[in-house]
Amino acid sequence: MSFKLRTGLVLIFILLSLVLSIVLGLVLNRYSAHSVKEEIGESLSSTAYDTADKLDNFMWTRSGEMDMLARLPVLINSTDKEDIHMMLEQLQTSFPSFSWIGYMDTRGKVVASTDNILLGKDLSQRPVYKEGIQQKFIGDVHDAVLLAKLLPNPSGEPLQFVDISLPVTNRSGQTIGVLAAHMSWEWAREVKRSMLSSLRRDDNNVDLFIISRNDQTVLLGPNNMVGKPLDLNSIREAQTGRSGWELEQWPDGKTYLTGYAYGKGYMDYKGLGWTVLVRQPEATALASVTELNRFSVIAAICAAIVFAILGWFVAAQIAKPIRRLTKRADRLAAGEDVTLPEKVGFEEIRILSRSLNRMVRSLVQKEVELDQMQTIAHYDHLTGLPNRTALENYLEQTIVSVDEQQQQLAFLYIDLDGFKKVNDTLGHQAGDHLLQKVAQRLSEIGSEGDITVRLGGDEFLVVLRTQRDQLIAQATAYGENIITNLNRPFVLEYEKVVIGCSIGAAVYPLDSGNPIELMRMADQALYQSKRAGKNRMTFYEEQASVSSL
Repeated sequence: MSFKLRTGLVLIFILLSLVLSIVLGLVLNRYSAHSVKEEIGESLSSTAYDTADKLDNFMWTRSGEMDMLARLPVLINSTDKEDIHMMLEQLQTSFPSFSWIGYMDTRGKVVASTDNILLGKDLSQRPVYKEGIQQKFIGDVHDAVLLAKLLPNPSGEPLQFVDISLPVTNRSGQTIGVLAAHMSWEWAREVKRSMLSSLRRDDNNVDLFIISRNDQTVLLGPNNMVGKPLDLNSIREAQTGRSGWELEQWPDGKTYLTGYAYGKGYMDYKGLGWTVLVRQPEATALASVTELNRFSVIAAICAAIVFAILGWFVAAQIAKPIRRLTKRADRLAAGEDVTLPEKVGFEEIRILSRSLNRMVRSLVQKEVELDQMQTIAHYDHLTGLPNRTALENYLEQTIVSVDEQQQQLAFLYIDLDGFKKVNDTLGHQAGDHLLQKVAQRLSEIGSEGDITVRLGGDEFLVVLRTQRDQLIAQATAYGENIITNLNRPFVLEYEKVVIGCSIGAAVYPLDSGNPIELMRMADQALYQSKRAGKNRMTFYEEQASVSSL
């Protein structure tokens, strides 16, 4: 394809502007995406850390409250169950985080409880008693078993609790009972809501998860994921005690920016090893980057338009002197005697015009010389017939078309009979004159598509192109015409000279597909003609060739 200079420059300007815009856009996009991910990731990680800290702080506070309750005199000194019951009711009113508070004797029987729930029940096989009779016990989140139908549940969702229990000892240090409490998991949901509201995001696509340590079960999160195990690299990183964030794919196949933190406990509270995750979809987190990309595309299009207009005007200024040069060059090519203008605006184009003028003069001279050299290179200087070089060029072009058109070539190798006698009697000058006349007669016989070549001395070659089914007949007729024409007398030095000729023929591709081999075969057939009496034509035959050897 060819383009006008103006079109080419406009395209180059547009391409450069687009490449520049794309490169800058990619750099800005990568930098912006990295910065935004860093900012949001750190924010999510900070939220996860603060949430874990709040959870641990809350549990530490509740643990401290239970320690304080266990040391109340009414539990240590009183044996009146009603007094203990009234105290527990007052405690629940003062500490609403506890959904149920109960006091068990040393055998695990509930002797007092809030709202008399589980009163008289044997909890000796429950962890809240078995662990609490020995030391302070804080259990992980679990579904309500005994209290599911006994406690009010306005939301209708499954009740979940965190258990706290510890032994109650008298002044002598003897264990006289176990104080136990169930904290509703609703307080954790309140922590979640308060933490998410502090993110100050324009969307609601941020989720917070609390993951248990033992089996990586979701304790708090979207309803469809609660109670299910979650295997993520961020959880494994968090459980090493680190806080941070990463971009990772979740089980739903989507990619989220995920902040993580680990609950290490607070003060003397060792913690339950909860992992807190705060996630946001990548598409939402990087929405500002997407907007920047959109702006970059619009800017690139605008830049391309501006550069296209600029390129159009710049190209016009550059193309004007070139068009002047082109018009002069066209007139020069048409044969007019004109020179190319040198005052054409730009210094580089002026130098080009001057160089073109010199080149034109040189080319004219070279063309004359090349014509002379081509004549010398392809034609015999004595006879004017094509030489071996011309024959080689002819065969390169002809053999291809012959193969395509299913044609054949007849190689007619010609040697003059009686030429040596003329050379010896009348001299070499007369011999050269005779060769010129022979060449003239051979040229008169030739037809378009054939070639007549002087090989050297008094040897000539005619390559005849015919259809396959007509080759023998046409080659025979052509050879007889050559013999007839060369048998007519020649006048040399005012003397009548009579000569003859012998012809050997070989056929391409019937005899061979190699031109050199065909010439050799035609030469062998030529000597068959001479042995047979001269002044005749013989086609190459393998058996005859072998017998002649």
